[in-house]
Amino acid sequence: MSIARQPTQQHSVSVAGVVLREDGRVLVIRRADNGRWEPPGGVLELGEGIEDGVRREVYEETGIKVHVERLTGVYKNMTIDVVALVFRCSPAGGYERLSDESTAVTWLAPDEVMMRMSEAFSVRIADALTDDQAPRIRTHDGHNLTDRSGS
Repeated sequence: MSIARQPTQQHSVSVAGVVLREDGRVLVIRRADNGRWEPPGGVLELGEGIEDGVRREVYEETGIKVHVERLTGVYKNMTIDVVALVFRCSPAGGYERLSDESTAVTWLAPDEVMMRMSEAFSVRIADALTDDQAPRIRTHDGHNLTDRSGS
């Protein structure tokens, strides 16, 4: 008797950087594909180190070079099966510029983040700004959190 193999489900892994300036402002982009405001980031490439991916994505989308400081959260979009690793970063050079992936690049005060971003993305910034060293683990549907425990 043979056992039918089930197709393997796969996740896409993305990385993002919450870049915090000394004045407390956070680097954000308005995405070209959907017009939403988010921290810069994108899909981790095969064979690429995780922190290398953070540095590459932030630079490609904003023109800002960063130092990666620490992992602040792991977020799973339950709708499209994307797992995002989000890191707190500090600016290390470069100049703000647009890219094919961003129609705006700006620095927001933390209280401005809630007005521009959906909960699924503003919580990433809130988590990165806390002094707690433990990364948060959260799930969302692309807009709102689906698990509010925030472990």
